[in-house]
Amino acid sequence: MTEPRWTPYAVAVAIALLAALPWLTTSNYMIGIAISGLIFLTAAASLNLVYGYAGQLSFAQLGFWGVGGYCAAIAVVDLGQSFWVGVAFAGLVNLLLSIVIGIVITRTTRHAFVVVTLTFALLAGLIARDWVGVTRGPLGIPGLPAPSLMGFVFDTSARFYYIALSFSLVALAFLYALKTSRIGLILKAVKQNDPLVESQGIAPGPYKLAAFVIASVITGMAGGIYAFNLKLIDPSFLDFYYMQTFLIIVIIGGAGSFWAVVLAGAAMVVLPEALRFSNELRMVIYGAVLVAVMMFMPRGVSGWLEDRRIAALRQALR
Repeated sequence: MTEPRWTPYAVAVAIALLAALPWLTTSNYMIGIAISGLIFLTAAASLNLVYGYAGQLSFAQLGFWGVGGYCAAIAVVDLGQSFWVGVAFAGLVNLLLSIVIGIVITRTTRHAFVVVTLTFALLAGLIARDWVGVTRGPLGIPGLPAPSLMGFVFDTSARFYYIALSFSLVALAFLYALKTSRIGLILKAVKQNDPLVESQGIAPGPYKLAAFVIASVITGMAGGIYAFNLKLIDPSFLDFYYMQTFLIIVIIGGAGSFWAVVLAGAAMVVLPEALRFSNELRMVIYGAVLVAVMMFMPRGVSGWLEDRRIAALRQALR
């Protein structure tokens, strides 16, 4: 779908409003929701790269999210490094891990890919719970210190918000540039028809691997930042609630649509907070939303809007 000409102006206004948010409200609760929304949106956009563009549903994102969180925390608490080094360390570990895993699983069928990535996510959760010597097991790693930079300490929600905002903007800008590049176009073609892409002399494997690795690195770094926002990390950090949130953002927005996923992520900031009174009911409602979207808008909001646009054009030509 062609982007409207007013898109750059809307993006500029949105960035300005986000930058001004801590000045518009003094509520730590509201700013905390915004931090979560920015991090979740970034992780969902990374999942969209693998699922929406390369056509591979990866549950491994949950595992990389947890690995990133633990690596950042361990780098700071156990190795005495700064927060910034910790987040970079989280990205590096996920880079190496995703390459090792991705070389193997990106050559499998799409069904096998889902099973293997789900297994990896479950395994990451077991390691977080049982490798007590490193992860502290169920006790986790509490008391993560506030980040600091050149003497400035990000010790309030309003200050930490700008870390989350900066990371999200850089990551989303990179993913958008990737989506509009030749790599993004080839990934879309791979999703539609692998054999056809191969017949044009293009090997799909390296592109699938690149999408998997890039998404894993960004998700891991997002997990590292989010762990320091919570100021602790424990096995609940690998709860499937997070994967469910990332996936529902992509499905509602429409897999393969960048801006629709971004807007869906913004809308999904409110829903988890509105349902926080009951974890059980929250999961039921999430499931109901997913079923409803798949039934009435199987290609998400972006697909539904595209269908309406095409129908209007056909009607106008009659």
